[in-house]
Amino acid sequence: MKLFPKAILVVALSISMLMASPLSASEFSDAYKAYKAAVVAKNNADIEQYALQAYQLGKQKFAADSLDVAMLALNAGDASIQNMPANTYTEENKAKADALKEQAFALYKVALDNYKKEYGDDAVELIDPLMGLADSSSKKDAREYLSDALDIAEDSENPMLLADTQKAYFEMLSNSQYYTRKVRDYMLDAYQTYQQLLPENSMKRVLAAYTVGSIEYAEKHYDKAETALLYVIEQFEALDFDHPYELAAHAKLVELYELQGESDKSTQHCIAIGSMQPWSPEQEQTPLYRVAPDYPISYVKRRKEGSTQISFTVDEMGFVVDPVIIDSKGGSAFNKTSLEALKKWRYAPKFVDGKAVAAKSRVQLDYTIQ
Repeated sequence: MKLFPKAILVVALSISMLMASPLSASEFSDAYKAYKAAVVAKNNADIEQYALQAYQLGKQKFAADSLDVAMLALNAGDASIQNMPANTYTEENKAKADALKEQAFALYKVALDNYKKEYGDDAVELIDPLMGLADSSSKKDAREYLSDALDIAEDSENPMLLADTQKAYFEMLSNSQYYTRKVRDYMLDAYQTYQQLLPENSMKRVLAAYTVGSIEYAEKHYDKAETALLYVIEQFEALDFDHPYELAAHAKLVELYELQGESDKSTQHCIAIGSMQPWSPEQEQTPLYRVAPDYPISYVKRRKEGSTQISFTVDEMGFVVDPVIIDSKGGSAFNKTSLEALKKWRYAPKFVDGKAVAAKSRVQLDYTIQ
């Protein structure tokens, strides 16, 4: 996660561009213009192609250790990371991702070395290439670059720069084995700074509030989680469209209230989500809060497996009513525990012509022993 916005930055080049030979200037200029056009068009493949082309031609135009080359390398590194496959489950995608990461790492290293030569070892300009190196490294190695960036930000006496760096540090390690309480505290500290320095409707502050709400929820600090998530909803309600984080905040509050046995509070959030979903008559409704059924102990001892299909109605407030067993395998105990669990589920109700209505749904619960 880069400190500054993740969208590819078109970095302005210095006046030394104008001092090259006409032929190389034309070649470089064409590549750089194509790169900027690709950024505007948001075409990641073209962005990567022309960013790399501009970098290679730039190395012929400018001194290898110049700021121009550093900026072009930074652009090309960002483009490589942006063009990585969305998932790496296939061997082909994994190989492509590894190659792009290796390519990006080398580019960010060029940018960092040139920035150090120009600005020194402790300049804030080093933060972006350091973040790039972290983003293109293993999580283990990323910690070193993140810590270097954080040290620079702490010495900068710029609270917003420090907050952004802390947030980036958290986001890069939050889903890894290196997530610690210290990493968690960086996000809480960043949000505190955003609360002090940013307006209430700042997107950065609102999205940080959702992250903090999720942290507090996971740690069972439900009062703090509720405050943060309600703030997220309040800010997004001012928009004339439904934002994914607004929906996510509603869903998280449904879980929170149901866990505390406050179904009356979760109802308004179930209804809110239902009104935001593009429901269709054929669409199966998706539960917002589920309790897993208990596996009957006697069946576990006998290693007995089975399944239960249940038809039911989701009423106007998202409650499950009138559940009926329509098919089952394995024994009646599976039916009993399935019905007990399903009655605790909450759904987003279906909406027709802007109003919540009761609607039929069904589910199959499978019982298998691993």
